[in-house]
Amino acid sequence: MQVMRFFSKVALVAVLVAVAGCSSSPTGRKQFAVLPDSEMTKMGVASFSSMKQETPASSNAKLNQEVQCVADSIIAVLPDPYRKQKWEVVLFNDKQVNAFALPGYKIGVYTGLLKVAKNPSQLAAVIGHEIGHVIARHGNERMSTQLVTSQLLSLGYQVSGEESAEKTALFQALGIGAQIGIILPFSRTQESEADLLGLQYMAKAGFDPRESVKLWQNMSQGSTSQVPELLSTHPANASRIQHLRNNMTNNLAIYEALVAKHKQAQCSA
Repeated sequence: MQVMRFFSKVALVAVLVAVAGCSSSPTGRKQFAVLPDSEMTKMGVASFSSMKQETPASSNAKLNQEVQCVADSIIAVLPDPYRKQKWEVVLFNDKQVNAFALPGYKIGVYTGLLKVAKNPSQLAAVIGHEIGHVIARHGNERMSTQLVTSQLLSLGYQVSGEESAEKTALFQALGIGAQIGIILPFSRTQESEADLLGLQYMAKAGFDPRESVKLWQNMSQGSTSQVPELLSTHPANASRIQHLRNNMTNNLAIYEALVAKHKQAQCSA
């Protein structure tokens, strides 16, 4: 009975917190984000400042110009208020095949990515995806989910009786279950949503959305990961490719309309 009463209280707390922090993403998906956006911005700015101190920026003027052009083109089609902000873009001289965007209007691209993103449209797919994370408040959502999950498990451990091997094993299992059943699926959902937003942004900016599929084909060729999708924070490359293809028609029409008016992006290095 004591355990049942505890879980009833936990469920009530979870519902109340969810109601207080429930919002909608740009795609209309309900999301849970309880942290102040101002705090997320502070963390993003501080993290970006640390990265600039730890990793040198590329001195390749031609590559810097291309990255800046792609980022500026995407920023120009973002919804308010994001379009009107002064975004900072840095090309880091590092072999990582990666890029990121942070709250506080910060964008980082690693030179290693440019060996896989082989043209401006493929680079636009990545930058659009990363900006999508920021606009959809995925960082806030992820931190909020992890915070509440850990706090509920901690609370449960404290009030669920005396210490025992069975109790420790139970809460270890609950922690693993929360990771696999709550946090990882949320992360995969966020990645898929960012893919969709990035596809929209790149098409509106005049980049060929079909290159997003080719980008992930390139990624697949260079990937050595054997982690099952169930245990990964990211969808499998094949899943991403199919998701992009399923959402290609409308975005391709937007791009082709721009091409017909000779308004496609021009960012070749």
